[in-house]
Amino acid sequence: MENTRSNEILKTAILMEKRGKAFYETVAAQTNSADVKKIFSMMAEEEQLHVEFLSKQFASYNKNQKFDKIELKADAGVAEQILSEDIRKQISAASFEAAAISAAIDMETKAIEVYSKQAAEATDPNEKELFAWLADWEKGHHKILHELNEKLKEDIWYDNQFWPF
Repeated sequence: MENTRSNEILKTAILMEKRGKAFYETVAAQTNSADVKKIFSMMAEEEQLHVEFLSKQFASYNKNQKFDKIELKADAGVAEQILSEDIRKQISAASFEAAAISAAIDMETKAIEVYSKQAAEATDPNEKELFAWLADWEKGHHKILHELNEKLKEDIWYDNQFWPF
């Protein structure tokens, strides 16, 4: 029973990460801004790292019925690039890119829920650590995207004089 549950969560996690990667690659391909393209490409690369980590765990688990300890490192510097004033100026709050950011927030929220739940329910300490780490990484993505989305909303409110003062 445990083997089936762990396999299923790993397959679900790999699929979520592949979908995230495909989404970010599509946005990168469709934007006209080189800087926005770079950011979504970086997000796609991070999702690919998740796919690779999870695929290694899937192979290990199916071979040994245990999770391996894998050293995972988050890429620093993404937040500063995404939240820069230059990037915000290139994204209209009602644009394709802004809609993509909103959709990405929803994807990251779902990933956080899945990974947090699995970390809480895991009995294998390496599995617990892996999914807690992934949940934290996705929380970082979520926070960055949420902050950008809030700043874009403020920009459009200001531009359209939606402020009460």
